[in-house]
Amino acid sequence: MPAQLITAVRKMKNNDGLTPDQTFAFLEVVDTSLHITSRQQFFSWLQGSFQYLIPHEVLLCGIRLGNEHEFQFESFISTRYVTDSHVKAVTQREGVVSRAIASWRCTRRPTFLADGMSLGDFGTYVVPFAEPPGVLREIELRNIAAHGMGNQEGGISTFFCFSRITGPINANHAYLLELLVPHLHTVLTRVICNSDNNDEMNEVRSPITVREREILQWVHKGKTNWEISVILDISPLTVKNHVQNILRKLNVQNRNHAAVKASKLGLVQL
Repeated sequence: MPAQLITAVRKMKNNDGLTPDQTFAFLEVVDTSLHITSRQQFFSWLQGSFQYLIPHEVLLCGIRLGNEHEFQFESFISTRYVTDSHVKAVTQREGVVSRAIASWRCTRRPTFLADGMSLGDFGTYVVPFAEPPGVLREIELRNIAAHGMGNQEGGISTFFCFSRITGPINANHAYLLELLVPHLHTVLTRVICNSDNNDEMNEVRSPITVREREILQWVHKGKTNWEISVILDISPLTVKNHVQNILRKLNVQNRNHAAVKASKLGLVQL
């Protein structure tokens, strides 16, 4: 049995904070994490048993760069409502995620943010600040639960921010984050390392046509197939076929990843 799985089993024996179904899902998450080497596999991993533990639509992962306040962010998004512009807004210096990171540095405990939550230190988690009414819905990142992974120097190494979590967030989410974040950290650093070596984000399997680039521009703006069909005066089925070709050529699994990769490759106008 792999060392990571043995450690996970020992944690389960020493803690009674999970239901039997959650325990099974957690062990499955740990087991499948051992084989992940790419962003696509990471995203698929998040859509499996992980969803039983923390049902979410957005995960923003921050990897610390040269200094304590500089991060590279990776986004894994399964909803069309959250776009690249939303991610940029919340990860900038005064954005919600950046302030959550600042709070975590002080408490080193799971950090929650949701409309209607009382502020304070609740032992297993903290609610450090509140946004004005409606702001979280405006940025499409409601129900936030975040936690970080420290380093040997007492600083921060990685930070994971789940959002659009189904239902109210509570102490059980804090317990799950404590269990899951070490594995998220291990898998993410492995994926980033492999990505740097393989230059995955610069890979395009075949050239993007003029029409595909035009459709990709509207996908990047968050338009649906039907909306694009109206704009370009073509059928929704034709748009769907173009989108499928775009996903295949960019070697991604969904529209959101296509939009992010297209932006990094300069295929769309920002």
